[in-house]
Amino acid sequence: MITCSNVSFSYETGRPVLQDLSFTIRDGECVGLIGANGAGKSTVMKLILGLLPCTQGEIRVDEIPVGKETLKDVRRKLGFVLQNSDNQMFMPTVYEDMIFAPLNYGVSKEETEKRVDALLEKLGLQELKHRHNHKISGGEKRMAAIATILAMEPEMILMDEPTAALDPYNRRIVINTIRELPQTKLITSHDLDMILSTCSRVILLSGGKIAADGPAQEILRDKELLEAHRMELPLCLQNAAVPLYQT
Repeated sequence: MITCSNVSFSYETGRPVLQDLSFTIRDGECVGLIGANGAGKSTVMKLILGLLPCTQGEIRVDEIPVGKETLKDVRRKLGFVLQNSDNQMFMPTVYEDMIFAPLNYGVSKEETEKRVDALLEKLGLQELKHRHNHKISGGEKRMAAIATILAMEPEMILMDEPTAALDPYNRRIVINTIRELPQTKLITSHDLDMILSTCSRVILLSGGKIAADGPAQEILRDKELLEAHRMELPLCLQNAAVPLYQT
């Protein structure tokens, strides 16, 4: 569903952020993209979304090459949950945010209403429907942001730090929601416990290159590998405990 082939990228000449990156995310996979600060995780997301131009190599989304001429088709297939929900929820109310994209993609008002009500019920967010975005909590806003993306019915979902700054209760809700989503998912996060709980596969970036790519249970238990790339074991493994949300 998402393929990166020999992708390199630089913000400044002579200072590559990504170098010869190649990987494929298959239909239905949930993949964690991890790495220390500056590893290139956010840049990968922006390139897949077409927010940055791919100047070397090729990226394909469902066999569509990502480029200026194809952005409309590519973005119809992708949903992106931003790290900061305030940057995503731009309409006055949750309801208005949820209907914005479907209506602009040509979905009928009746079908859009059905989608919104079904999603709010499934996520237990019915009471947020007509709430103003600036009057709901951070956890509620994060859930509302996910609902907004799901209302588009994308084939693939990209998430940037979906559990950042959440309290334990709302973090658990977000984790459970991610695990139930049927879409193909690519998630960047420093929350390795969440990655271990939700992802079957992990891609470890270091210095703009792939340092490891394989089963999450193997990579996230490899203390030596993680520490070599300025990362630590998930807390649940540091404490020699059973993961709280073990799959």
